[in-house]
Amino acid sequence: MSLIILAHPAFDTSFANKTIIDELKKSNNDIEIRNIHELYPDYKIDSKAEQEALLRHKTIIFQYPFYWYNMPAILKQWFDVVFEYQFAYGSKGDKLKGKNFIPSFTVGAPENGYRTLAEHHFRINEFCKNIEQTAYYAQMNYIEPIYFHGTSLAAGFTKEEVTRKAIEHAKKLIALLNDLP
Repeated sequence: MSLIILAHPAFDTSFANKTIIDELKKSNNDIEIRNIHELYPDYKIDSKAEQEALLRHKTIIFQYPFYWYNMPAILKQWFDVVFEYQFAYGSKGDKLKGKNFIPSFTVGAPENGYRTLAEHHFRINEFCKNIEQTAYYAQMNYIEPIYFHGTSLAAGFTKEEVTRKAIEHAKKLIALLNDLP
C-alpha cells in the first residue's frame, strides 16, 4: 500500500495533477491519498495523524506542482511539522527508515528553460537537493523524481497536451509502484 501526500493549492483546477491522481485511483494499486490543502486549509497540520499515515505505508509519494523552484508552502510546512525530532531523525528517530520516498511533480515551464544559461539556469534535479537530503536524513530510500514539463496553459500548452503528459506520468508512477518490493 502506498501513500500520496498531495500538495496542490488549487487541485480542483489543475489539469495535470488532477489527471495524475485520477489515473492512480484507477490503477490496481492500494493507495491512500492525503490532500493536505483540503485537510489543513489553515496550515495547522496534525503531526500525529500524518505520522500515523506514514507508518502505515512502505512507499510515500509526494505529488505537487513545482512552484518557484521548490514545493508549495504547505508541503514545506508539512515537512517542518511531521518530520519531527525522534520521529524522522535523532537518536530514536528511525520511524521512516527504509521507506521509499518518491517526489512526483509537474513543472509549468518548458524543459528547454531549465538548462545552463537558459531562463531558469539549472536543471530540475539541481532544485531537488533539499528533498533528497531530507529523505537521506530520515533514512529513507530516495527515488529519483518523476516529473514532466509543460503544464502551464499560460505558457501556451493545451489542455490536451497537458492531459496526455499527465497520463504518461501516472503510468510511470504505476509502473514504479508495481516494481518496488
